[in-house]
Amino acid sequence: MKNFIWLLIALCLLLALPACGGNVQNVELAEWAPSELYTDEEIEDAVSVVKNYFRAEFSGCTLTHVRYPGDEAAAEFEEWAAQYEADEAIVLYSSFDVDASGGDGSLNPNSTYTNWKWVLIRNDGGRWEHKTHGYG
Repeated sequence: MKNFIWLLIALCLLLALPACGGNVQNVELAEWAPSELYTDEEIEDAVSVVKNYFRAEFSGCTLTHVRYPGDEAAAEFEEWAAQYEADEAIVLYSSFDVDASGGDGSLNPNSTYTNWKWVLIRNDGGRWEHKTHGYG
């Protein structure tokens, strides 16, 4: 009987794992024009930070699209860097779907969010760090 209970607990935990965190398995990355500010690798590193954060914090949501807005947004990057007293900032935009749970309850259930902003900073060419996200 005791083994059956442990087996049942293990099965429940195994079934619950896919429900943990946001889904980032099929994210479409928009092509971007060559940047004079960042290398492709630097932009891809920033995208990885967004995906990791989304996976950890956006339970019940599926990230569908991420894009770099291009160097035309350089003034906005500078504003964010100044706000967070960082050497550099980058802004990425995404789209994602929310399931019936409404994510953590702060999102509209069964909806799609587009142009969701992600602000990341770094100092001395180091690793990108997520600072904020959302609209506006």
